[in-house]
Parts: sequence; C-alpha cells; structure tokens
Amino acid sequence: MVDLQLLGSQIQSARVERGLTLHDLAERSAVSISMLSSVEHGAKAPTVVVLGRIAEGLGVELTTLLTGSDAGRIVIRHTQDHETVEEDGGWTRTILSPVVPGVNFEWVRSTLPPGCDAGTFPAYAPGSHEYVVVQSGGLRLSLADRVVDLRAGDSVYFAADVPHGYANPSKRPCVYYVAALIMRPRRPGQPG
Repeated sequence: MVDLQLLGSQIQSARVERGLTLHDLAERSAVSISMLSSVEHGAKAPTVVVLGRIAEGLGVELTTLLTGSDAGRIVIRHTQDHETVEEDGGWTRTILSPVVPGVNFEWVRSTLPPGCDAGTFPAYAPGSHEYVVVQSGGLRLSLADRVVDLRAGDSVYFAADVPHGYANPSKRPCVYYVAALIMRPRRPGQPG
C-alpha cells in the first residue's frame, strides 16, 4: 500500500528542487494544478497514468516516486562517456558534466587552435550565468560591446544574458573551461 502523505511529500520536494511551480509542473505533465495540489497534500491517490505523467514532468523515473529512491541524486559520467564535439574552425568542446533532467548546469572544456574565433553565441535567458577559467594560452572574450583578454590562470564571471563570443588571438592553443547555468524560458516564446 502506498503512503499518500509520503508520496505527496516526495513529489513536492522533487518539484521544489527543480524550481518548478505547480503551474510549471502542470504544463510539463499535462496534469491539472488541482490534481497536483491534492496529490502533494496526500488528499488524492493518483492513478498509475497520472503518476507516470508527474514523473515525466519532473524528469524522474516512476519508481523513484514510488520507492523514494535517491538513485538520481548521484549521477556519474565516466571519462569514456564524455562527448567531444568538433566545431567548424578546428575548435573542440567536451561536455564534462553529467546530464541531469531539470538541471540547467554544464561544465565544458574547450580547445581553440591559434587564431581561431569560435564565433558569437546569442544571449541566454535572464538569470543565466557563466564562469570561465583559462588553463593555457590566451582567450579573448567578447561580451556585448566589451572585450576581455584573459591569460592562463585567469578566470571571469559574467551574466550570460548578453551575446558573448570566444576567440584565441594567441599563437598557441587555448584550453579553457566554462561552468554555465543556463536558464530556460518557462513557456515557449516567453522570456525566462
């Protein structure tokens, strides 16, 4: 028998951890706000179909909601699972961080050959942040109408809600790391 209070508490905790409102989860799961509220308060027993939709909206396995397992709280990405993307111009980008549903964080290592300009990236939603650390070489970071030159060992933080670009003006390869928290709009076409 399922403890409805415990189930409701686990769903609410998962929703809050992901920064979702009841309205957000209702849109993601196609379950009404009133039903979600009743389930979170332990007042209604959801059907398996409804519980499956809620789990999908939260980006977790159905069994996680039923068992309270925290298996998704630790996610390991082994080195052989890192994805390296080779971009035009000869630069590479490797996503080092595990991909976790509902978490908009990435840890990326990039390598720019000498003289390479990786281009300009569009502004992300308000509330987005990037931290950059240069391991070797030189990096020219363009932020809207400002240019920042960084050397090995330098680091920078910037609000990533402006167009930003990366270039290597030096004569040796540049290796740098980006820790990014990228906010997503709540609804298609609506700013963050």
